[in-house]
Amino acid sequence: MFHEISEQIKKRMKFLKELDAKDRQDGTTRLQRLRQVPPETGKLLALLVTLAPPGNFIEIGTSAGYSALWIYLGLKEVGATLRTFEILPEKADLAKETFKSAEVEDYIEVIEDDARNCLHDISDISYCFLDAEKEYYEECYDLVIPKMVKGGILLADNVISHQEDLKAMLIKVENDKRIDSMILPVGSGILFCRKK
Repeated sequence: MFHEISEQIKKRMKFLKELDAKDRQDGTTRLQRLRQVPPETGKLLALLVTLAPPGNFIEIGTSAGYSALWIYLGLKEVGATLRTFEILPEKADLAKETFKSAEVEDYIEVIEDDARNCLHDISDISYCFLDAEKEYYEECYDLVIPKMVKGGILLADNVISHQEDLKAMLIKVENDKRIDSMILPVGSGILFCRKK
């Protein structure tokens, strides 16, 4: 999987990494910055796609589509597609450009909306990557977990870097008998949940 990344994907990943680095240095506001996952998190996302049961694959918080490119590598292995939600129009447009230039648009659908408005209509979720504003994590978790298939995987980013902000949610997750969970020290910290 990682030895067969197309030149189009590599080129777009490089472009997005450079854009992200520029955003972090030039005073771009926090909300407008891309805030992409590091490559080691991307690899984990891709690997876990291949272990998820059949069902619907979703991402909450597309940004420019960098993490979705990693997820795509796993999707290609299992023959699945991804629905990714982005609330900011300019980021949704950038993500669409990403998927077109990387030639993966047949595998990834960008939904320009708040995922919380759409999750009621999605069932049989087998995989969810949550990387949105931290104040919405708990609400998204509460919407996704009941709709997950047995063995479904939910991953949430930044749970070590934003541990204080997510403290109440993380306690709730730890005590949720519907899932098994742990925090992985990859990137900024990944919450890994598996539906029982």
